[in-house]
Amino acid sequence: MSAEALFSLQSQPTTVDYSGEVPVEHLDYDYIEKCKDVKYLEKILRVLRSGKEGIYPHLIKFCESHLEKLDPRSRALRKEAPVATAASLPKDEWHQIVDELMMWREETKKHETLLKQQPVFDDLIKENMPPVRGSNCSVPLSQNSFPKGRKNPSKCPLPRDYQEWDKFDVEKECEKIDGNVVKNDSPAIVNTGQKIKTKVDSSCLSQQEKVLLANREKDKGNEAFRAKDYEEAVAYYSRSLSIIPTVAAYNNRAQAEINLKHWHKAMRDCQKVLELEPDNLKALQRRATINDHMGNFQTAAEDLRVVLREEPQNPAATRLLSQIEKKMKECQPEQQHKAKKILIQEVEEEDDSGDDDAKLQQTARPVQPSQPVGGEESSATPAERGDMGNAQKKPHGRGDGGPHNDSNNSHHGHWRSKGANADKYKVTQEKVVNGSSKRGSTASSQGEQSGTGKGTPAGGNAGETVNLDAPCGALPPPLSRLKNEGNLLFKNGQFADALDKYSQAIQGYTDSGIDSPDDLCILYSNRAACYLKDGNSQDCIQDCTRALELQPYSLKPLLRRAMAYESLERYRKAYVDYKTVLQIDIGVQAAHDSVNRITRMLIEQDGPDWREKLPDIPLVPLSAQQHRREEPPSAEVLQARAEKAARDAERKMEVRFSSLKQEGNDFVKKGQYQDALGKYTECLKLKPEECAIYTNRALCYVKLERFSEAKQDCDAALKLEPTNKKAFYRRALANKGLKDYLACSSDLQEVLQQDPNVKEAEQELEEVTALLRQSLATASPAKTRKTVPITEVEDEEDGTPVPNSGSGGSGADVSINLKPTNAYDFGQSLNAARCSGNTAAGAEILASTAPEMLPQFLNTQLDGHTISFIMQALDSHLLEKNPNLVYQHLSHLHTTDRFSVVLMLLEKEERRHMTQLFEHLSATESAEFTKNDVQNLANKYI
Repeated sequence: MSAEALFSLQSQPTTVDYSGEVPVEHLDYDYIEKCKDVKYLEKILRVLRSGKEGIYPHLIKFCESHLEKLDPRSRALRKEAPVATAASLPKDEWHQIVDELMMWREETKKHETLLKQQPVFDDLIKENMPPVRGSNCSVPLSQNSFPKGRKNPSKCPLPRDYQEWDKFDVEKECEKIDGNVVKNDSPAIVNTGQKIKTKVDSSCLSQQEKVLLANREKDKGNEAFRAKDYEEAVAYYSRSLSIIPTVAAYNNRAQAEINLKHWHKAMRDCQKVLELEPDNLKALQRRATINDHMGNFQTAAEDLRVVLREEPQNPAATRLLSQIEKKMKECQPEQQHKAKKILIQEVEEEDDSGDDDAKLQQTARPVQPSQPVGGEESSATPAERGDMGNAQKKPHGRGDGGPHNDSNNSHHGHWRSKGANADKYKVTQEKVVNGSSKRGSTASSQGEQSGTGKGTPAGGNAGETVNLDAPCGALPPPLSRLKNEGNLLFKNGQFADALDKYSQAIQGYTDSGIDSPDDLCILYSNRAACYLKDGNSQDCIQDCTRALELQPYSLKPLLRRAMAYESLERYRKAYVDYKTVLQIDIGVQAAHDSVNRITRMLIEQDGPDWREKLPDIPLVPLSAQQHRREEPPSAEVLQARAEKAARDAERKMEVRFSSLKQEGNDFVKKGQYQDALGKYTECLKLKPEECAIYTNRALCYVKLERFSEAKQDCDAALKLEPTNKKAFYRRALANKGLKDYLACSSDLQEVLQQDPNVKEAEQELEEVTALLRQSLATASPAKTRKTVPITEVEDEEDGTPVPNSGSGGSGADVSINLKPTNAYDFGQSLNAARCSGNTAAGAEILASTAPEMLPQFLNTQLDGHTISFIMQALDSHLLEKNPNLVYQHLSHLHTTDRFSVVLMLLEKEERRHMTQLFEHLSATESAEFTKNDVQNLANKYI
């Protein structure tokens, strides 16, 4: 076998049968060194480590090092860390571990002994439950395991022969069994709807048992909380607290109460926690949340600042504090507007709903069908109109800002400014009522100053006093008091209690025979607000309808009925009521938002003809429409409008962009590339930084054979995304159309490097390689014709004659510069030597050239013939004289630009010269390189 064939066999990977055993001959240094198959090497390493053929530590280490060179991430090289033992740890650390284990064992035994000393859960024993195994609990011997009147079935004699079986009445016995089952099973029916007891009798338990049972109940509450069954969670937390009051149980129950919107109960739990731990951050944060919903913004802000002082990175506290500070800022200008408003509206107290209706456009919030009725929402947006009342007085639910009341302005929260006191309604009342009313009002005011007539209903703030005997329209004093109490209860979130007050007032109105439809309308409207808060939408609709029968086109009942309809998903009726509200007052923003939302739902539900299925929208007379003079918007409102306009413009631009892109994609699928080109161009006007549009437009340019423009688009896409695979592939197609085959080949190689499975890129690369080889072949004669005259001039300047080496007859008359100093001289000299076939002159040129300069000299004129000539010159003349220089030249030659492309274009004979050189170099002994180094270098060429 020739040396060339031997080298080829060594360089090719060995085909190995992985299913068979490893021969002993392969457990050898030479075989392992020559083997390049990583999987087979891993198998050899496993055999060596197993010790089947003997223990060879040095051979194992050699195999591991060789495998690491081929595949550093091989699984066979991974070594598991041994289990820690006393020998692998320091003595002090080991003794500490042993001491902790012994301490744990002693504590466990002590705990078990304590549990066995007393009966666990005596209440279970009292209920005739079986004792816990291992405890000293026992059932009295007098107790029988079977109920009275029932015999032990084990004492019943069994039939023994066929005659007895013939006498056995199967149906009778079945009836007995059925009767026993019915009787015995009836008491065992569990009432799944039974309410969980909130207290546990733990008087007979030890302290340790109490701790265990309290933790169990708390864990049950946690499970119920995770399942979002907050009422059950509250019950289990209460059971835990009845055993042992703990901070964790109070905190958890407070969070569950917050989710149920039981603000006062949650506040009590937070106070309990802070009594036990004054600096508990969870309790402070939850108390701030409660105060936020109850309107105590200043107190909530103080708690949150304490939390953030300890935890500056708390995101929830930071977000809540910013919201509260925003509400506090927005409340101040609205309160000032409200204080001015009272003095000029003289008719409002008779109508009893004028100012509240105006406020409603800011306080009413849109209803989301997915939310439970009465659920809590965020606070209202900043009021855009200065005369809209207390838009920011409190966070609202699905209802509006509160019930109708002539003194309702004083019931919107105890965070009001000092100028908006509880008696403010009496100022306007004195202006519009008769003399007797004035005297009654004065008496009421005097009574209030003397301490009479004031009231603080349950749930009211301790520091807040309200005149509950203030007159309300034409209602008698008892009914006025009921209405005022209902208003105050509503403000404090006690909607059920407020509903009772309004119901009593309505019943009293009916019994007294008063004729005041406006006052009755307000009572029905207020009670409807309570129904809406509690989620009773059906009764809310009935009360609102009664109120509208008494006072048509009243704003609040219309809005509340619309919200109730929407919560019941009766969108058509809700749409009609919202549109009626907008006829009355175009400035109600909540109605605008709800109309837009319901319109989208109706379009999805009923299609384009949704308007035809709507009920008739009533026409509001001009006398019922409210015309208000708008004040100039503030700077904050203008900024909010500008931001909203910017968001709307961005959203419209996004919709327009998506539409154009989709149209362009559809045109491409149909093959209408010119039309698609226009759509993509419009897309880039909207978003000039969108990489996908550039690649899509480049495809259209390629299909239209406008290759220069396609290349520009691909370049732009690669600036935005340097690794975009589509951009590289389409730029390759553009370069192919421009006949720049070398750039096309480079782009296709980049595509295949990112994804080797792109078949189209492989096919294009084969085609471009053939075109590139053909173009290089046609360009080579021109280079040879230019070399002769140039070399003669250089030879004259240098003056160094070159003797003919006898390897070519045609080069005898041409002088060659054997010591070129720059890339131009090197190229001319090497071309002259190659054309004349003078390998000795080529070897002298390479010997006089520094190896590190070789890639720079060959940068502009590298081709297959030049590489083949360099290989022959190094092998024929320079290898015997200086093998180290040959190795250095080969180490630098492959770093030349375009070397990988030229290497693909080598002919078979040229590859043979290269293989022969590496065979001879591998057989040469040198101190600077080894056979393994030569083999690694050969992999970069062959």
